[in-house]
Amino acid sequence: MFIGSLVALITPFRQGAIDYSTIESLVEWHIQQGTRGIVPCGTTGEAFMLTPEERMRVIETCVQAASGNVPVIPGTGAITTEETISLTQQAKIAGADAVLIVTPPYIKPSQEGLYQHYKAVHDAVEIPIILYNNPGRTSIELKHETVIKLAHLPRIVAIKDSSGDWARPLKTRYDLGPKFCQLAGDDTATVAFLANGGHGTISVIANIAPKACAELYEAWQLHDLTTVGRIRDQLYPLCDALFIETNPGPIKYAASLLELCSADLRPPLVPISAATSENIKRAMQTSGLFESFEQRIQ
Repeated sequence: MFIGSLVALITPFRQGAIDYSTIESLVEWHIQQGTRGIVPCGTTGEAFMLTPEERMRVIETCVQAASGNVPVIPGTGAITTEETISLTQQAKIAGADAVLIVTPPYIKPSQEGLYQHYKAVHDAVEIPIILYNNPGRTSIELKHETVIKLAHLPRIVAIKDSSGDWARPLKTRYDLGPKFCQLAGDDTATVAFLANGGHGTISVIANIAPKACAELYEAWQLHDLTTVGRIRDQLYPLCDALFIETNPGPIKYAASLLELCSADLRPPLVPISAATSENIKRAMQTSGLFESFEQRIQ
């Protein structure tokens, strides 16, 4: 079971090249701050801007840095089933604990096509699979009925849901029970997701506020709703500001302000606008992130 705050890890670049030493530092820092899992090579990790060889080295770097302290769950989704199987096989060899597989972008397969896609990966590689439903990115919805069908395959163990339907975890829990893991793919949905039977979040904001994200889940486990509400309200300005422009531009800029990594992106992504930069700075100030950061890294 994957629970709590898992980070959708950014991929730091320096002059166009991947900064592997910074990846190591980020993973070690996240473990210290209470992050429950490392999720590299996803949307936030600019997976489709990486070559297959770069993806594998990023995964290997995360696995080595995590040293078994938390699971490493890389994104291995691709446009074709064949490439998805290949990336998933390589991720297993690299030491990944599970994989996150997004619905194939651009192709827009039918629901039966999605079922056969995931089943083919499931049958080809013995590794736990987390389904990733992100219709805003891929233009295809992984329907509830398809998730239920896929969940009967033994190695499909969870879903990351970025559909925006905050009632969906309740429906899925009703049909599949509490053992099927459900993870929010939207930081604004964390509390609603937990309240409706979810188990945690694959978080973008955790890249810059990992301790607060971890503490929110811990407070939820303790039924400390006062603390849950306080942290939720504290993080909301970040939830809003960090998605004004396309992810991961804003979160990498915010991370650069904290000197965690550079704000570099790979084309066709470009640096965020001056207006968005100012919005992010204000949100970080409002959330107390600048003031608390020194204590949080100690």
